[in-house]
Amino acid sequence: MRSVSTTIRPCRGHCQSPPSLLSPHRHDDSAARHYTAEVPPPSTGLLIAGTSSDAGKSLVVTGLCRQLVRMGIAVAPFKAQNMSNNSMVCADGSEIGRAQYLQAQAARVEPESAMNPVLLKPGSDRRSFVVLRGRSHGTLEAGEYATGRRHLAEAAFEAYAELAEKFELVVCEGAGSPAEINLRTGDYVNLGLARRFGLPVVVVGDIDRGGVFASLYGTVGLLAAEDRKLITAFLINKFRGDAGVLAPGLVELTARTGVPFAGVLPWLPELWLDSEDTWEVGTWRRQSSTPDTLRVAVVRLPRVSNVTDVDALAAEPGVDVFVTTSPAVVAGADLVVVPGSRSTVSDLAWLRSTGLADALSERAHREAPILGICGGYQMFAGTIDDPVESGLGTVPGLGLLPTAVSFASEKTLGRPAGSWRGQRVEAYEIHHGVAAATDHAEPFLDGWRQGQVWGTMWHGALENDGFRRAWLAEVAAAAGCPWRPDPNAAAFGARREQMIESLADAIAEHVDVELLLESTRVRR
Repeated sequence: MRSVSTTIRPCRGHCQSPPSLLSPHRHDDSAARHYTAEVPPPSTGLLIAGTSSDAGKSLVVTGLCRQLVRMGIAVAPFKAQNMSNNSMVCADGSEIGRAQYLQAQAARVEPESAMNPVLLKPGSDRRSFVVLRGRSHGTLEAGEYATGRRHLAEAAFEAYAELAEKFELVVCEGAGSPAEINLRTGDYVNLGLARRFGLPVVVVGDIDRGGVFASLYGTVGLLAAEDRKLITAFLINKFRGDAGVLAPGLVELTARTGVPFAGVLPWLPELWLDSEDTWEVGTWRRQSSTPDTLRVAVVRLPRVSNVTDVDALAAEPGVDVFVTTSPAVVAGADLVVVPGSRSTVSDLAWLRSTGLADALSERAHREAPILGICGGYQMFAGTIDDPVESGLGTVPGLGLLPTAVSFASEKTLGRPAGSWRGQRVEAYEIHHGVAAATDHAEPFLDGWRQGQVWGTMWHGALENDGFRRAWLAEVAAAAGCPWRPDPNAAAFGARREQMIESLADAIAEHVDVELLLESTRVRR
């Protein structure tokens, strides 16, 4: 680490035991000591946990994977269980969380199902669809969450062991917080995983939320003694200003807990990630609108999935992307995107109850551009026959496209490719619904277009630079907007790669990576 002021490390020799975690202790010359009565065998990996969801676990794992690769270490990411509707299809046709796919790219390895063996996709407040080793595997009800996951845990442990055999180090991402003591008995994502494989645990706290010292202290304080021994470092994320002002707090917290600080990561204002948290899109930064700005409204569906589809739009110069549930905003935007959904029929009913369905129909009538992707596209159909997700059978769609949708029990997973107006398009697909044309319409990718209503099952199509810019230019013209693509704009893939590099730079500068590796089998 470059800055000594933010590296608080305890003694690594035969020191006295640290003061009691729950007893106040003023800093003195014996502070910041760590218990080392027994030296455990070197670990095959390490676990990045957090004081809460969105504390920065995904960010740290992504940046750390790239920095370890830079150091010549063969590394793989791992998350035993994700709960997210943002997913990606691997080359072998398996489905994993979008964050783990990005982390594999950061590690410069081929993404595979072992990196996210259990993916839970919420379909309602009380039910999640299970993806096990990349394939559909039934459902998990709310009452089964704490007690009905033993088979999922064993599958996750087997997947971790597979990766540990193939790579020098496995960098694991926890879920939520390890201090969720109500779930500890059945836990296999946080300390249950760490205990099983003897993983050192780094706890990340988000200082931007406030109360970071209390969050870190409380997290460790709630743990059982055997779990507490696995906590080897703290890490603070999203700090703005001079990190030196934190030093007294870092010293005191280490004195009270015996846990050293590995560093303080700064606020990175231009950072964005393929998030597993559905509405991380709320962090898109609004641009200063001009008469040339193309205004894109994304409908905020209750069970939205793969909303990362529109990240590439938000990165395009002169395009202002925002999420909304307002019919008036939908009516006034240059382009409206209805993204994917994990509960198509339910979200369709919500569109009708909010007045958004009427706003979309009115747009279609006056030929104002609308794009439906996967579940959004399915909602545009004349009819939807769904015995799978909702079990409601045939229901009327919005009737914006001359199509009929039927849900199949077998999920379609693939990495299709095609073209549009001479532009190459590579994408991925994840869906049960299959759309068929019932009348004449113009083909659009794998779907259809009628007037200014466009629909496709393909996720990721907008990440193709040539296609995205050509399609947006046509849409802008139809909307009467003077926006035109910037021929000198960076490619979306290059922007993503630069983001990963920037994360790794921050890890290299502000985190004591050697401290993180001390308890692992990696020897530098």
